[in-house]
Amino acid sequence: MKKAWLLMVSVMFALTAAGCSTAGAGNSKGKDTITIAWLPNESSDNSKEAREEIGALIEKATGKKVEHKTTTDYIIAVESIANGNADLAFLGAQSYIEAHNKNQKVMPLVVNSGKSGTLDDAVYYSWINVKKANADQYKSGGGYSLDNIAGKRFSFVSNSSTSGFKVPSKAIASYFSKKDPGKPVTAENLLEGGPGKFFSEVLYGGSHQGSVVNLLMDKADVAATCDTCMNNYVELADGTNNKPGAVYRVKQDAAEPFNNLHGQEFVAIYVAPVLNSPFAVNTDTVSEEDRKKLLAAFTADEVANNPKIFVPKDSKFHGIFEKAGNEKFVPVEDAWFNPVRELSN
Repeated sequence: MKKAWLLMVSVMFALTAAGCSTAGAGNSKGKDTITIAWLPNESSDNSKEAREEIGALIEKATGKKVEHKTTTDYIIAVESIANGNADLAFLGAQSYIEAHNKNQKVMPLVVNSGKSGTLDDAVYYSWINVKKANADQYKSGGGYSLDNIAGKRFSFVSNSSTSGFKVPSKAIASYFSKKDPGKPVTAENLLEGGPGKFFSEVLYGGSHQGSVVNLLMDKADVAATCDTCMNNYVELADGTNNKPGAVYRVKQDAAEPFNNLHGQEFVAIYVAPVLNSPFAVNTDTVSEEDRKKLLAAFTADEVANNPKIFVPKDSKFHGIFEKAGNEKFVPVEDAWFNPVRELSN
């Protein structure tokens, strides 16, 4: 009996040791697959060729097979990179911060630059939108105001989204708190709707596209989204791009989830710049050697000039990043995202 017990303990110890060895083997050069996680916005079939082009870049740089992990929820992508089920992930700034908070080994690798080719203008834009038919309700003087969104049905993207929640919720909270200091509003007040709440109802689209669908399908009166996530689906119909009052129309050839909404229009009544999204790497599952190879590959001129990665404006290719100037991938440090962290303060 004693021998059997000792044998069982020995086996359990061996299994535990093996498990610890596997968990700590993140930097093993024997790993022959790199998994990249994508947020719901870039997980659609519409972005498949663009994802595969990034995958080909990674395979060429490391000599390893790439597996794409598409997702239907922000938290899946965040958890995947944080727990090591994904080695790389394309995340918004807020999603990256959440992943980094869960696992300090998750670090930014690169972001796409602005037209200057630097971090100075590496921004995209968060929009708060209403249907064009209802836009007059939100006019104030010669422009638009947030005043009348109180009490409405509002669609965010996900509470892990920078441009689809963090930035617009902070803007709304700040605007109404200054308007009536006696009744301060916080971002937390906006998470849910209902009687006694700021919004009558709060929905989450799950993706930027889903948030706009909620608006156009009359499930929401007001909706948050971002410009880059909508580029493949809408066109500027009137006004100045990324300025309040800009009118956007769903393209006639727009793919799902807009295939039954062609021609419908909405107006951006609020616009704010947002820090560009990083490719993040789990440095516990990707060796330093591979991280350096990836950094060199992403920032190469060959990639900056690849029309399937940085897509020229007149191209019909459905990409993720636009080429309007000297856009390219540039290295980025964790501290660059501190302005987004400060939105939570």
